[in-house]
Amino acid sequence: MQEHEAYMRRCLELAQLGMGSVSPNPMVGAVLVHGGRIVAEDFHRKFGGPHAEALVMVDVQRRYGERAADLFRSATMYVSLEPCAHYGKTPPCAKLLADHQVARVVIACRDPFDKVNGLGVSILKEAGVEVIEGVLEREASWINRRFMTRVRHQRPYIILKWAQTADGYMAPSDRTQRWITGEVAQQLVHRWRSEEDAVLVGTKTALMDHPQLTVRKWQGKNPKRILVDKYLAVSPHTALFDGSAETIVFNASRSDWTENVKYIELEDMDWYLPQKIAYQLYLMDIQSLIVEGGRNTLDLFIDAGLWDEARVFTSRDMWGAGISSPALHAAPGESHPIGPDRLDIYYRNRYQTV
Repeated sequence: MQEHEAYMRRCLELAQLGMGSVSPNPMVGAVLVHGGRIVAEDFHRKFGGPHAEALVMVDVQRRYGERAADLFRSATMYVSLEPCAHYGKTPPCAKLLADHQVARVVIACRDPFDKVNGLGVSILKEAGVEVIEGVLEREASWINRRFMTRVRHQRPYIILKWAQTADGYMAPSDRTQRWITGEVAQQLVHRWRSEEDAVLVGTKTALMDHPQLTVRKWQGKNPKRILVDKYLAVSPHTALFDGSAETIVFNASRSDWTENVKYIELEDMDWYLPQKIAYQLYLMDIQSLIVEGGRNTLDLFIDAGLWDEARVFTSRDMWGAGISSPALHAAPGESHPIGPDRLDIYYRNRYQTV
């Protein structure tokens, strides 16, 4: 079992290289082992592209030519998620492995998607392939917690983010803009944005802070920008509408699509607003969301119990007055120094969503 775990850990390392590129697909790594050594490895690189197992098989065929067939028949494929069993943007990987008579397939966890769940394993077993399941299952599920949450709960994985002073304030009382964290924390936030599908703010944050919600301090893709603006009070000439990323505006009166801006009307925005937003984003294949709004927006999601992680920066500054930060009434699961600041990460139900 230790040997299986070592190779599976490599699969998990590879899988995470697809962060920010494969959504709404899961991140998957695959390793082919023959004669006690890794002969090929790869990961799912982008949505719509070949899956990890297919990339490994092609690589082996390219490098070993006619010898590849014999190699497959005595090799073990390690894969961090059950091989797919249906025709989507790519052919089913389970059938590919079965057709090439790979001797053994070791899987970390099953795919909860109803067109795959258990069916990939069945295809392999019916073809005479030995299947071992559950190697580092919890770790593999956790890596794909965004995908698991979307499939099982029909909503995105929701991350709350804010910064606060050492005495618990997140903004000045007069609503002026005032930085709390240092440059290192700001760069980390931009990296987080590149890893998630969308980032959300409310009307007050958009009006007061004029955020761009881009990754200009990090290399990567800009997330979709979500603005909750009931009365369309935010000017279309602000940075949120600069065309650098798709912008979705949830509001009470308008539904249309103009260039890179989508207006979505929601009925009765005073009731169950976070739930309505989460379901709309699910329908749009948005798998993960960072909520970067002000106190009112954050409290909406906290009060609804609709969050999975909270990432909270605390600086050394003491303001003595201001708008108080949200209260989670929980202990952080992790704490890290980030430059002069501290990052606390809270998990609402760690591992339970997977």
